[in-house]
Amino acid sequence: MLKEPVLALITGFLAGAAFAWLKLPVPAPPTMAGVMGVVGLFLGYLVVTRLVIR
Repeated sequence: MLKEPVLALITGFLAGAAFAWLKLPVPAPPTMAGVMGVVGLFLGYLVVTRLVIR
């Protein structure tokens, strides 16, 4: 059950490290507010698909 999220976290970490090492801009919001916006978007999607569209 946690295998997929852990693999996604590891992959994201490695991708972020590669972007930093290559001195490229990160293709994600660079602030905590931006990250929380993405999390909120995902949670809103889950709520609608699981509660409303059933």
